[in-house]
Amino acid sequence: MRTAGLILAAGEGKRFGGPKAPAVINGERLIDSAVQVLEGARCSPIYAVLGAWVGDVPGAEIILNEQWSEGMGSSLRVGLTHLIDTDVDRVLVTLVDLPGLTASACERVLASPGELVAATYDGVRGHPVLFARSHWPAVIDTAHGDEGARKFLQGRTDITLIEVGDVASGEDLDSPIDGDKR
Repeated sequence: MRTAGLILAAGEGKRFGGPKAPAVINGERLIDSAVQVLEGARCSPIYAVLGAWVGDVPGAEIILNEQWSEGMGSSLRVGLTHLIDTDVDRVLVTLVDLPGLTASACERVLASPGELVAATYDGVRGHPVLFARSHWPAVIDTAHGDEGARKFLQGRTDITLIEVGDVASGEDLDSPIDGDKR
């Protein structure tokens, strides 16, 4: 089974003060750190959805989201739509602004045989989220605004939840001060 990695990194980072993808935290750009995490979890290929900021991302194929200002939902739609024409069976979706995410956490999610699998942190659902190909059309149809797949996942009983809080942090960066704490 072929599993791609998909990094949603197109936003303008309004609260952050600019796009997060090129932001340097702990001496490394957030986008490069996200690629390394997915490489460490053996996702292949790896895609980065960019928009407000576009630049070189070693190790990832760039997917341009020209409607990035619509929110994260548009990035998820663009990314999954791109993947439909590939031989990928499932995709592990993550966000660029999760500096505490680890390859170990991603590997746990990937080890689940479920078709919908989400990481949890102390029981709270977060990223990454694994989607089998059969779910992509429905996710594309429901992904709007800044909610991404939240509406698609809401109330579902067929999601496998995998606790990863002992090997990763699901905290995202909302401000440059958050990055200074790391």
